[in-house]
Amino acid sequence: MREVFQQELREVQDRLVEIAGLVVISIENATQAFNNSDVSLADTVIADDNKIDELTVLLDELAIQILARQQPVARDLRIVVSTLRISASLERMGDMSEHIAQLARYRFPDKVVPKGLRSTFAEMGRQDVIIATKLAELLKTQRLELADEILKEDDLVDELHASVFEKVLGESWKGQVVDTVDATLASRYHERFADHAVSIAKKVQYLATGDWAPEA
Repeated sequence: MREVFQQELREVQDRLVEIAGLVVISIENATQAFNNSDVSLADTVIADDNKIDELTVLLDELAIQILARQQPVARDLRIVVSTLRISASLERMGDMSEHIAQLARYRFPDKVVPKGLRSTFAEMGRQDVIIATKLAELLKTQRLELADEILKEDDLVDELHASVFEKVLGESWKGQVVDTVDATLASRYHERFADHAVSIAKKVQYLATGDWAPEA
């Protein structure tokens, strides 16, 4: 029974890695669609989010089955419970990618944000892709230095997010109301994407060390 249990735990990790890989593809495509007004790519992101959702549901069902059949305790219990929370965060990251793509879809053929903010969003998107890539590697390898790197990358996203708000609230801002709303939403989606990655990284750190870092 113990060998079966360990196989199930490995399957849980493999499924998390699979979902994280799809999230990487999703944010790569979403940010490219957003920055280039690529409606075809935006539609791909929106359609593919269903796959992330489906895999998340299947993983949650597996984790619940493990809890019911194996009744794990101590660290094994923390692993299974953390899986449920990590999968939820991955699903939300997929949703953030979808929201970014939807903005590109709705504003096509125009770009979502005015010219003065495009470089900021290009950098924010680049950082989100880096974070997602490192997160997938963290879930695969458990290399804790990647968790520290993700937290640092998130600080950069937070700075960019703050700069967007400074821009749209500044006296020099000439954008229309729709520009202000879209820029604010888009910035928030990018920022929340990174925040969910940080949440996962902290859970992985906790599983490895037993030390819990409070959520920001």
